[in-house]
Amino acid sequence: CGVRIPTSYDKPGTSQLVQSAQSDSMVSIVLPTIHEVDLFRCFYPVFFHLQMLWELVLLGEALVVMAPSPAESSDTVLALVSCIAPLRYCSDFRPYFTIHDSEFKEYTTRTQAPPSVILGVTNPFFAKTLQHWPHIIRIGDMKQAGEMAKQMKVKKLKNLKTLDSKPGVYTAYKPYLNKDEEIIKQLQKGVQQKRPSAAQNAILRRYFLELTQSFIIPLERYVASLMPLQKSISPWKSPPQLRPFIQQDFMKTLEKAGPQLTSRLKGDWIGLYRHFLKSPNFDGWFRNRRKEMTQKLEALHLEALCEEDLQKRIQKHTEVETVDLVLKLKDKLTQAEREKLPVRPGTLEKLRAHIEGVILTLPEDLQGILHKPTTL
Repeated sequence: CGVRIPTSYDKPGTSQLVQSAQSDSMVSIVLPTIHEVDLFRCFYPVFFHLQMLWELVLLGEALVVMAPSPAESSDTVLALVSCIAPLRYCSDFRPYFTIHDSEFKEYTTRTQAPPSVILGVTNPFFAKTLQHWPHIIRIGDMKQAGEMAKQMKVKKLKNLKTLDSKPGVYTAYKPYLNKDEEIIKQLQKGVQQKRPSAAQNAILRRYFLELTQSFIIPLERYVASLMPLQKSISPWKSPPQLRPFIQQDFMKTLEKAGPQLTSRLKGDWIGLYRHFLKSPNFDGWFRNRRKEMTQKLEALHLEALCEEDLQKRIQKHTEVETVDLVLKLKDKLTQAEREKLPVRPGTLEKLRAHIEGVILTLPEDLQGILHKPTTL
């Protein structure tokens, strides 16, 4: 028995379960967890650095979370991974990493730079062996987090000697964006007024969501412009290719249509984009968008093909050319079914009817061969 997670097609506040098998499979993604962590509780020990942590996760930087217990270590790692939603975190993350993990040697060696991964650890031994990692988050016991966190300054890595070190963020990283004092004041006020944790969580999640969306919208807009015009799609030519992503061209679009349109934050947005374009998160996001857009082009090409009068076209064809057309149409049908191309309803039925119609114009011996199911 599987659990059905609401998709982007579901309306908020409804419990609609009617969903076609096709659309469900089109939006299936692997979730790191269906357990939603208490975001504010996880970030509370270091919440003066919320924005910097968002940048570090966005850029796929190597991060270590040192915590007193596996539960706190795991929850904090999952909170970090989720803070850039709806952008998917594409690097590795280990909510609870131990000395018995197979990558222990690789991650603790000082002969190479740490990989793009977020580690959650509890063993005091790691305070020494991971001291060379560039960004370390040290959190105290969350149960005792009754008073306001006072860790306003970023600490130097050389000050992190043991797991008994004070809670805080140990890094030499300089954030690209100016600190957003508003969110800190809002959350501090919530602590003073004993605002319920669900409300604090909602404020924080909305903040991260708006920050990520402000960052990703200019990229979405530019990538959408790489799509060829629909009128350039011809049913008798291969589908047109997407135009390449050119960093300089994208950067030019930021002057008039950058994150300043939706975010009040000032700072070096250009520098943040430059760094992001080299990260695993950009690579994963762009691969996914390119795949979606390529499938859309294939779908539009298939729809254009289905609108053609094939019977009229094959009148000028030789027998060999007609057989070749049938084989190509069958390949198109197989691809559409395998990749679940986003075609209009009824397109595949129309394509099957076209294939059948063309086969019936051929001699009986060829009909028999072409009617046999193709073996993959």
